Amino acid sequence: MPAYYRAMSEISEAPSGQRRRGIQSVEIGLQVLKVMNALGGPSTLSAIAQAAGMAAPQVHRYLQSLIASEMAQQDAETGRYDLGPAALKLGLSALARTDAFRLVDTLIGSFVARTGATVQVAALGPSGPTIVRWYAGQPAITTSLTVGSILSLLHSATGRVFLAFAPETLTDPVLSAELRRTPMKRVDLDRMCGLIRDEGRAHASGTVMPGLEGFAFPIFNLQGTPVLVATMLVSDAVRTVDHAAVEELAAICQQIGQQLGWPGGE
Repeated sequence: MPAYYRAMSEISEAPSGQRRRGIQSVEIGLQVLKVMNALGGPSTLSAIAQAAGMAAPQVHRYLQSLIASEMAQQDAETGRYDLGPAALKLGLSALARTDAFRLVDTLIGSFVARTGATVQVAALGPSGPTIVRWYAGQPAITTSLTVGSILSLLHSATGRVFLAFAPETLTDPVLSAELRRTPMKRVDLDRMCGLIRDEGRAHASGTVMPGLEGFAFPIFNLQGTPVLVATMLVSDAVRTVDHAAVEELAAICQQIGQQLGWPGGE
């Protein structure tokens, strides 16, 4: 008997009480994951337990199971817990099923093939802007960035677009941690975000890595929230900035937003 049907048979034959306990275990495990996501970064066992309203030993047992399945991970030095690679992959897979991704793959993929530009597309994840698509241009840019890389909110063009346009409830947990590690003041941050909103784009040069320049544009949904940010990357070791291509990418992002129902894209 195939494993799937054997498992289903075992479930159907199990007493209802055992099935219910199993379901409750899944529900509690998912609740722990939700709490970790809401905390916005690596957290102590006590912080997770307090936020979940559970005893620390009980949370610890669930965390060990989540770590075994790579849905969670523990930093060996600090002992803090965070979402694991399997949770990230699950989230990216869910995002990949959205209409926005189908539009991005078609329109930006065609743009890259036509212009030779390199474009990354990012979504705002629990740890910050996360690259979810990478369209390599010609000649290729040599960089450590790849799908799954986490970008800075303050120092990357991509992150700055999210800071300017995304709801503060989504950016504040990560932003607060970054502000503690930088001399930037809130007044300077507000001024920067105001300029980005006025121009509808963000630019950064050499702040993510030396010699790499980024031109970032929001892709809005029906509610005017930036569900994705597309960033054209230019390496000064490879090519000069093609400003016509930059403006074309801006227009494409507006077009995608329009097809997602964004009124400002009309």
